[in-house]
Amino acid sequence: MEEQFLMLFDKMKIEMQTQSAQQTETITKTIMDRMDMKLEPILAENKNLKLKVERLEKEIEYLKKEKRNNNIVIFGLKEENNSTLELLSVVLKIFRERLELNVEEWEVNKIHRIGKINKESDKPRPVLLSFVNSLKKKEIMKKKNLLKNKRIYITEDYPKEVIEIRKALQPKVIEERSKGNIAYIHYDKLIIKENKSNKDKRKREVSLSPQSSSQPKKQQTFTSSKANRTNAFDIMRGRSNSLSIYPGGKNQ
Repeated sequence: MEEQFLMLFDKMKIEMQTQSAQQTETITKTIMDRMDMKLEPILAENKNLKLKVERLEKEIEYLKKEKRNNNIVIFGLKEENNSTLELLSVVLKIFRERLELNVEEWEVNKIHRIGKINKESDKPRPVLLSFVNSLKKKEIMKKKNLLKNKRIYITEDYPKEVIEIRKALQPKVIEERSKGNIAYIHYDKLIIKENKSNKDKRKREVSLSPQSSSQPKKQQTFTSSKANRTNAFDIMRGRSNSLSIYPGGKNQ
């Protein structure tokens, strides 16, 4: 009797544990479903906010780029204690004498040196020049290589992060150019194009090589066919011998 009671007790205990586990799972599932229902609009709003932030970042980046679109930066220009008008006069003189471009004062929006004065360094600070429109800036950039004095050179006005990217990409440009490819940096992207002249040269080399290798084969084929050509007199001689002699040794 006692054994049956113990067995019944164990069975009830197992059933209670099973029911407890099922209830716990049901309650947990119910709580999670309710939490998901409450979190769903929050997650959707969060997703929309992320999209808005990404769109705003792109717009800000575009505005920054447009703001710098009319700017150039002049490096290596000797720094003196001159006023803004004197600095502008020096720059316009460089454009006129070295680039052969006449730039009027009204075409310049602003001009100033970038950064703080470093008394411990003799290196002049770069000059930022902003034009009223991008047309004159494009003319300057097209003729910037005419500057004979290599200490003075002109570049685009890039943000700091873009300058770092361009510096990191410069070794790759040198590597691709050493391979004969056309390589350059457009803003913060590396552009690589295969040089058409090299491509045409490789095509000509490929088209010429089979002809040079096929010529000996033609000669070899011609020589072998000539060597294997059968002599008609040998055939006639063989046939006459086969007709005149039988296995028995008698003549026909």
